[in-house]
Amino acid sequence: MTDLGDAVESMEQLRTVWRAMVLDRNADADVRDLPGIAVRWADCRFAFWNALTLTDAGADIPLVERRLNEAADIMRSKRQPGFLWLFEDLLDDDARAALPAAAAQAGLQHAFPGTGMAGDLLPIPEPAHPELTFARVTTDEQLRAYADINSRAYGFPLEDGRDGIAGSALWKNEVYAYLGLRDGAPVTCAATVEADGRLFVVLVATEPGWERRGYGEAVTRKALYEGWRATGLTRATLHATVAGAPVYPRIGFRPNSPMHFYGLMS
Repeated sequence: MTDLGDAVESMEQLRTVWRAMVLDRNADADVRDLPGIAVRWADCRFAFWNALTLTDAGADIPLVERRLNEAADIMRSKRQPGFLWLFEDLLDDDARAALPAAAAQAGLQHAFPGTGMAGDLLPIPEPAHPELTFARVTTDEQLRAYADINSRAYGFPLEDGRDGIAGSALWKNEVYAYLGLRDGAPVTCAATVEADGRLFVVLVATEPGWERRGYGEAVTRKALYEGWRATGLTRATLHATVAGAPVYPRIGFRPNSPMHFYGLMS
């Protein structure tokens, strides 16, 4: 088990960043901080903006079972589907072992795994890639391209991704969002946003068919570099998918808590 403080940092970064993201999408979003559960639910078509996370540190089996049932009840009350983001290292050893059975009992099914990561890694050299140029997202057209890359990479319908960020003033002005362009066409994207004295890396994606060329790493470095230039912040955090997990340590991130994403059983 890693240092509990690392898992708490990862969880708190989710609470902070997702509050801004879901309120940007829906001014009436559910952003309650309940005992042991943070709700960050825009109730939009973009499933990543419909999120819950468990916040108790060192939770034992009875507490985890209760929280999972409470989380599932909240998810059932919503119009749009989303995910429970669970940081494994916030649970005690027995609760981690019992998690699969407890989740199933609550009516939750495992969707995919992830990993929390962080590092005091900035500044980094100004990034470059021989096949890419970079453009900051400042227009609605660029923002749609950013949304569409994410939709295709994660298997969402295009309209779902666009419902997450299209037209957003926050993303065009306060998020350091970048496209990587190959021969003028957007093929990869990454963004950073300031969060409690850190830069948080969000929605990194590469077009299917253009993976494993270093594009995702290059555009992530660009978003980090420009975020550091604008803010002076030196620590960065992120939540990695399985596909991204091997990339980020090369930039300087260190894995901390394993993560699990759960949806409601169908």
